[in-house]
This record gives sequence, structure tokens and C-alpha cells, in this order.
Amino acid sequence: MDARDLYADLGVKRTATGDEIKRAYRKLARKYHPDVNPGNREAEERFKHISFAYDALSDPEKRKVYDEFGVEGLSAGFDAGRAREFKRARARGGADIFGEGAAGGFGRYSSFEDIVGDLFGGRGSAGPSGAARGADVESTLEVDFLDAVRGTTATIALSKPVECTQCHGSGAQGAGTACPDCQGRGQVKVGAGPMSFGRRCPRCRGSGRIDLRACPGCQGSGVVDKVQRLNVKIPAGVEEGSRIRLAGKGGAGASGAPTGDLYIVTRIRPHPCLERKGQDLYLQLPITVGEAMSGATVEVPTPSGAVKVKVPPGSQSGAKLRLRGRGVPVMKGEGRGDFYVTLMVQIPPDGGERVREAVRVLEESYPSNPRSDLRL
Repeated sequence: MDARDLYADLGVKRTATGDEIKRAYRKLARKYHPDVNPGNREAEERFKHISFAYDALSDPEKRKVYDEFGVEGLSAGFDAGRAREFKRARARGGADIFGEGAAGGFGRYSSFEDIVGDLFGGRGSAGPSGAARGADVESTLEVDFLDAVRGTTATIALSKPVECTQCHGSGAQGAGTACPDCQGRGQVKVGAGPMSFGRRCPRCRGSGRIDLRACPGCQGSGVVDKVQRLNVKIPAGVEEGSRIRLAGKGGAGASGAPTGDLYIVTRIRPHPCLERKGQDLYLQLPITVGEAMSGATVEVPTPSGAVKVKVPPGSQSGAKLRLRGRGVPVMKGEGRGDFYVTLMVQIPPDGGERVREAVRVLEESYPSNPRSDLRL
């Protein structure tokens, strides 16, 4: 049982708001990012922990599941609805799960493995041929801020279960004999009439065969772990926590059953100058006092190239300029957001008496106290 406290990983309270969680993550990400701590394995591990915590707590649904079931509830395929049913039934004495008078047994389930299979949405349960579909695999991929805006192709290396080459996924050495309980079908009928359904045979565990010798290559599981390198296309406009599905790239199924899917969860590396809100981008642009007073044409860098922008005469610090269509592309649709430039008037450093004299002249130019109308 993983007893990690994801709130503690981010240094926030369990009552923290979404904005507080985001601020905490951005602060820690800048501190522990591998680019800032090259070769520091402790910092790298810390960054992985805070990234995992942010993925769970920034998503309202995931956060709800974590608060109720802990880290195990975030496992791929976990079925929160079924887990709640089991909790309610257990509170009533377990009769609904294990059956009346089923002390020491599993009632309507043939094994504890079947119960776990139900909790995880049937993961591990028999398919039409009695073989288990491969597990879905989830992996986190860190993407540079600008690559997330523009789109890119990334290469990832991950360890995942693949079909054992010695037994070709059967998990067995030799053919064995047909299971007498299911007549080699791998499934047995449970219930009667319209309430009947097929479940994995408990005797042969869905293989349809008995007296099998376990394959030495995979110890009878039918799969082995192998590191694979995959090219992943990151679409332009991908967001923090987006899930990219690669069908059939997950874990191998047993005995030739279908392969699971691979889900890539994106983590966007913060940018030192740009901030994203939905499809819009925000940049604080430093300008001089003269540019603010007299107006100017300045160059502004954007993800799609530099743009000439006119600063109106008399611009105040904090004024916003809007560049239409220079924001983030819509990932599943058309169009893109806007790019907002916030003007930040920069005061020059003390340049001696000449500068101080210019400041005195500037002060005398104010017609009145700029705070005279300020009231609370």
C-alpha cells in the first residue's frame, strides 16, 4: 500500500485551492527541475514526485478519487464506482461480495483475483477466448513550454510488458490437457436464465488447459518486461496533464489476447517569461520611460515569430496590448488564442546629477498628485 501524501509532496494543505496547488507546483518545479540540477538524482526524483502529485491534485476528478482511495485509486483502470460498491457491501458484512455463509470463500467470485479484476474495470479478466487483455500503461512525458505550443515529436523510453518470445504469450511449456470444468473454453457459465453470464474458469484461470508447465522465460505470466523506445507526436496546443492515447502500445495480452493502450500524460515545463491561460499567452514587455511617453514601435517575440508592435504615446505601466491569433492553437479544433503584451515601464538606474535633474523636471510635469482620487 503506497502511503504517500501528495499534498505533502507539494507542501500544501488538503483544503488548498486549484490556484494554490498550481503556484506550489510551479515554485517547486523551478527549484527541482533536472535542467536546473544536472546530474542530481535526488532532485530528479523529487521532481518526479511533485509532477505526479500535481497531475493528481490539479484534476478535480483525480483529486476526488485520491482523497477517497489514496494513491492506489490513481492506478490505470481503477474503477472507483466498483470500489465504492465493495466498501458499502463490506460495511454491511460482506454478504453482497462474498455471498451468504461464504466464510473463508469468495461467494459469487471464484478468487480474490476476480475481485481485484472488478475493481480495475475487468483488468485481468477473461476475454472472449479466455485470455486477459493487456494492461493499459501510463507514462509521464515532460514537454518544453514552446514545444507544447508549437507541437513536436518526442522519443520516450519505457519499460512495459511484452509477449514472451519463448511461449508466444501462452505462459506455458507444452500443450497440457483440456480443462474438464470449462471443456477447454476458458469460461464457465454463472447464474441462470437472463441473469447468466460467462466468467473466467477458476480451475484453468481462463487458459482452457490444465497440467501445464510454466514457461521458464516468463514464469507462467506470458509476458516479460522490456524497455522500448517510441516516437510520440505531441500535438500543437497540448496542455498540462493532457492524456495522449497510443492504441495498442500498452502491455501485451496473455495467450494472444489484444494489447493494451499506452497513455502519455504531459507535463509542461514552465517558461521564464510566458504564461498560459487557456489558449491565450501573456508576456510582460519592458519599455523605457521615453517609449511610454512619446510612443514607439518595438519588437515583441512570439512563438510564431517576432512581431512589430506600436506602443501608444502616454502608455501607462500595466497597459495591455492584444495580438490576435498569436496565442496557442486549439488542439482539437480550429483557430488559436491571442497574445497579450503587458507594458512594464522600466525606471533607469541612478545616473548621477543629470538624471536626477531630469526626474525633477518630470515631477513638475504632473498637474496634480496622481493619488488624489484614491479612496477606500
